[in-house]
Amino acid sequence: MSLVTLGALLASSLTLSLSPQVQAAETLLSQGRTATASSQEGEGFAASAAVDGNLTGTRWASRWSDAQWFQVDLGASRTLNRVVLNWEGAYGKNYEIQASDNGSDWRTLKTVTGGDGGTDEVAVSGSGRFVRMQGVARAGGYGYSLWEFQVYGSQGGTVDPPPGGAVKVAGSQGNWQLTVGGQPYTVKGLTWGPSVADAPKYLPDVKSMGVNTIRTWGTDGSTKPLLDAAAAQGLKIVNGFWLQPGGGPGSGGCVNYVTDTTYKTNSLNEFAKWVDAYKSHPATLMWNVGNESVLGLQNCYSGAELEAQRNAYTSFVNDVAKKIHTIDPDHPVTSTDAWTGAWPYYKRNAPDLDLYSMNSYGDICGVRQDWIDGGYTKPYIITEGGPAGEWEVPDDANGVPDEPTDVQKADGYTKAWDCVTGHRGVALGATFFHYGLEHDFGGIWFNLVPDGLKRLSYYALKKAYAGSTAGNNTPPVITNMAVTPASAAPAGREFTVRADIRDPDGDQVTPKIYLSGNYANGDKRLVDAQWRATGNGTFAVTAPEKLGVWKVYIQAEDGKGNAGIETKSVKVVAPPVTGTNLALNRPTTASSAQASYGDCPCPGSNATDGNTSTRWASDWADPQWIQVDLGEAKPVRTLQLVWDPAYAKAYEAQVSNDGTTWRTVHSTTTGNGDIDTISLNETARHVRLNLTQRGTGWGYSLHEFGIYS
Repeated sequence: MSLVTLGALLASSLTLSLSPQVQAAETLLSQGRTATASSQEGEGFAASAAVDGNLTGTRWASRWSDAQWFQVDLGASRTLNRVVLNWEGAYGKNYEIQASDNGSDWRTLKTVTGGDGGTDEVAVSGSGRFVRMQGVARAGGYGYSLWEFQVYGSQGGTVDPPPGGAVKVAGSQGNWQLTVGGQPYTVKGLTWGPSVADAPKYLPDVKSMGVNTIRTWGTDGSTKPLLDAAAAQGLKIVNGFWLQPGGGPGSGGCVNYVTDTTYKTNSLNEFAKWVDAYKSHPATLMWNVGNESVLGLQNCYSGAELEAQRNAYTSFVNDVAKKIHTIDPDHPVTSTDAWTGAWPYYKRNAPDLDLYSMNSYGDICGVRQDWIDGGYTKPYIITEGGPAGEWEVPDDANGVPDEPTDVQKADGYTKAWDCVTGHRGVALGATFFHYGLEHDFGGIWFNLVPDGLKRLSYYALKKAYAGSTAGNNTPPVITNMAVTPASAAPAGREFTVRADIRDPDGDQVTPKIYLSGNYANGDKRLVDAQWRATGNGTFAVTAPEKLGVWKVYIQAEDGKGNAGIETKSVKVVAPPVTGTNLALNRPTTASSAQASYGDCPCPGSNATDGNTSTRWASDWADPQWIQVDLGEAKPVRTLQLVWDPAYAKAYEAQVSNDGTTWRTVHSTTTGNGDIDTISLNETARHVRLNLTQRGTGWGYSLHEFGIYS
């Protein structure tokens, strides 16, 4: 154990200097407060672990590089006496103890050099709301790791309490204000993605962004830990209640709101139970009934029936609002949709709502004019929003939505917040989408922290809510990403990806390349690509074997918990085969063919028409066959089979000169549905595939059956 004073430090003799008077008056100020850090080594090493009072059981650990920092928000400016750092084996050899009044502008209280780990007790003099350990040099090859970080000082100053008291929509037409306990409250929020169990881990970071509100889509018995964790951070929650068909364009199950009294009664009773359970919880801000259902009903009904259902649905929402008000008169009730065309239904049928809510992304700045044009008499909040979504952007050259860049997404959040705050007295705030961790197709499009890595959008919202990001280490920036060839990358072969990658803080950047088959096979996961760096921001990437349009991603990480991510599409095509395709437009027959299913009819001739967008599809049974008559005996050197997802696991390639007697020249029992390129040295007039075991529950399906000389 070492006792470190921050004044003149001698590497061989470290002493503690604290006056008895200061010791007598001091209080532990940091325990349980909001802690943040420049990075964390992994899921189990969050900053909050270093202020939880567990001296040897939990710890914060940074990534393995210098210049990492750890800080704690004391809630208000305090008089500071000493800081105790209980180091794990990965300790800081040289570091500074800093203080700040606003979390952005830092002043150094003491400098430590030659630290030797163990427990450092650092005498300091000064004041501040935020206290930071700014690492300068590590003692070894690991990062920095603290079992506990304790700040002691006097009780002077007051900690900002969580806002409490009744929540009201106050004011009058065009001059409304949300109030909590009589004090103005602007919703500065995010939608919530992590598990409820992880709320204590991530909510301190959420609060550090200047966020004061979290929005959920469902409320039940599992909600309480989230409410408790939010209250501990002084955060509020918009408690959601889900109604079918939720989710707008993606129908979440159809309900008949005109006739299904059982569903409505059960929902009303269920919602009432949880309102009663959580109405007095300090984290409750308001209740939100339904999500995009007025829009979503178009997936269930049409014409006059759709109108009847929309009127019945919004009337039921009003019944729920009235019921909630009888149980909880102290918190407002709202309802969310994703289309301002839903608001006339609420205006007509749901007068008991206290305010409206809207999910809006690329067109968020148009909500204000729609509200004005509609002559509405209630304020609103934005309950989802952010950069333009898949449904709002033009298609790229490969016919898939052209995803905005990281820079464009960050600008999208900034613009969205400007439009919300610009509708003064009407728009009462927003809970933008999305504090989510998913590292998949949707996660890359919308999440602020995919895989726990902070993006430009994260800092854009932090600047909007907290007013500044000064002093923050920010992500690498990727520009000018290009794919070559973008629309003709041969399956299984290399294509080129290039981009300009820079880090504003001068950090060393580590690139990674991922692929997603969302548009090719519906798999939204990001998978590691096979790639190699070829210099100057250029990478040779191996294309997947499965044909179709894929997304390729460059992810640049700075080792400080940040990442820049860019993506472009690439169309994977069948690799060229040397020789002439003898099967092209030749007579093709099959054991069976789907007459009408999906894109069918799908005759055997579709497999030899040279068009990879058409296909042959068999009946859903084993065995099946497809064969081609080349007209006369010809040299056959290569077969290329371009499978649809309905592929053959086991099959034989056979040849014949008379179409009756067949000879097997290739067989497999391990087909995987990728393109099969088979080398042969045969001469034959007829070539057949004898398909004996399907790889799926469907039949067999080939986009192309190529036979090359």
